[in-house]
Amino acid sequence: MEAEERVRKIDGLLSHVWMVRTFLKHSEEAEEDDELNEVFRSLYDYMLALGSPFNAGEYDKYLKLSRKKLGKLKNATTLFLEIQPEISSHTNFRMAAQSLKLAVDQIVEILEEN
Repeated sequence: MEAEERVRKIDGLLSHVWMVRTFLKHSEEAEEDDELNEVFRSLYDYMLALGSPFNAGEYDKYLKLSRKKLGKLKNATTLFLEIQPEISSHTNFRMAAQSLKLAVDQIVEILEEN
């Protein structure tokens, strides 16, 4: 797969990450939970770092940054999956956790392809 195609696939998956981040940021639970705040901030930081290279069409730089910051994205996902049951068992939170995991797993697959 070419760099541009990888970037476009990752960017599409990041739309899911963005929606989870937005949901978490605006939830009442975020007002009271520092770990939940850490999760949505980490998701935002990952996406923010990739915005400039995406807009400039610098696909190799985008992929390099994606790999460099992937650990933070994975850690935020792991943290959310761990704390989500404690925060809320509501379907919205369960689906947010599932959506985030699915998107991040697919991003990892794309970045690990040769």
